[in-house]
Amino acid sequence: VQLQAFGGGSVQAGGSLRLSCAFSGRRFSPYAMGWFRQAPGKERESVATISWRVGSTSYVDSVKGRFTISRDNAKSTVYLQMNSLKPDDTAVYYCAARVAGGSFSSWGQGTLVTVSS
Repeated sequence: VQLQAFGGGSVQAGGSLRLSCAFSGRRFSPYAMGWFRQAPGKERESVATISWRVGSTSYVDSVKGRFTISRDNAKSTVYLQMNSLKPDDTAVYYCAARVAGGSFSSWGQGTLVTVSS
């Protein structure tokens, strides 16, 4: 499995960004997907996950109501729409994949999101 994340950038607080993660190497649909982030000096945390069954999602409390994870199985792509961005959202964002019942073991290269106040 290969994952390529892109769409990061620099925005002011209150702005929006949309991250994309292209999945290749295997059939996309059986994989659950997730977005993770790691801020400077902090541990990596799970931001949002989506099951292979579209509609089953989960979010870390700090992004609920602001971020939306979605997937397009036809395009083998997972998205993270980020609205009302805050400086605390500044981090390198990674996408990851796992099969049902497994752990997130396939990772993309990360894309940097910087939110200025």
